[in-house]
Amino acid sequence: MFRLIKYVILFLALCGLVMPVAGDMFIWTDSDGIRHFSNISPPDTAKNATVLEKEIQNRIPSERQFKVIKVYDGDSLLVQGMDLTLKIRMVGIDAPETGGSRKPGQPFSRKAHQYLSRQIQGRSVTLKTYGLGGYNRVLAEVFINDINMNLEMVKAGLAEVYQGSKPETFNAAPYLAAQDQAAKRRIGMWVQGSRYKSPRQWRKENPRN
Repeated sequence: MFRLIKYVILFLALCGLVMPVAGDMFIWTDSDGIRHFSNISPPDTAKNATVLEKEIQNRIPSERQFKVIKVYDGDSLLVQGMDLTLKIRMVGIDAPETGGSRKPGQPFSRKAHQYLSRQIQGRSVTLKTYGLGGYNRVLAEVFINDINMNLEMVKAGLAEVYQGSKPETFNAAPYLAAQDQAAKRRIGMWVQGSRYKSPRQWRKENPRN
């Protein structure tokens, strides 16, 4: 029963439904050959214990495929592969906010969600990872057949370049160029013109309780 409860909590944390304690996430194999994920340091007897962030950065080859299990919104999704279930935050972009279940979403949030879902739901993708972000979500560029879906969201005018800090190794130049073209052509959310608000500004004005 304890093991079942532990895995339920883990699944909810990866889905973003339970907020994990800040800090490293660990992965290890116990004496029964069962893999564990936890924000608590593994026991001394743990086999092959490693910090999950390091595993993501160093042990997930870019050619390994993951299946998209769920698309949450225009910039986050859930994938499975390599015996892992990971919540992905698409690095470098920021899609319109959905607003949650009790509040109306930001303009074009539904279109961003629908567009991304049509492109990747249930399909196999590859990841270029940049470590962990908030809530232990994996920061990654998501590819389908070498097509960078992060960049495609910006080209479609359904996400802007993320205004916060980005990983040092992330190249924002092509994203900024794509955003400039989408805004000039008033594609997607850019049709709003002067009424447009960035997701960052919208979050400040519409905090989730």
